[in-house]
Amino acid sequence: MQLSYYARIGDKNLKKLIHDFYIEIANDTLLRPMYKDGLDMAEERLYLFMIQYLGGPKYYDEKRGHPRLRQRHVDFVVDENAKYNWLKNMKIALGKSDISEDDKQYLWEYFQKTAEFLSNS
Repeated sequence: MQLSYYARIGDKNLKKLIHDFYIEIANDTLLRPMYKDGLDMAEERLYLFMIQYLGGPKYYDEKRGHPRLRQRHVDFVVDENAKYNWLKNMKIALGKSDISEDDKQYLWEYFQKTAEFLSNS
């Protein structure tokens, strides 16, 4: 039986990755203002989303319903600069993680595709 990416990466590593990402966001003058509800709630939402996306429990669906990524991001200007900064911050967080190189590559490819998908300007 093949392990899910969630099982391979591990909850502790995933939680640290998302936390480290939001540490970077806190210092990002372009992206930080987009988080009007604060970073803690956003960190929790991304963490729950990634658990589910990677094959773990469906906590995100239970709390928030279907992810509807485009609809949830429509109020934000996701232009090339925002996309670049988001990916830069995630790359830094990935670099700090103990996630295996193969799993980092899988995550990086997902984040790149999703950032492109969410671009709206």
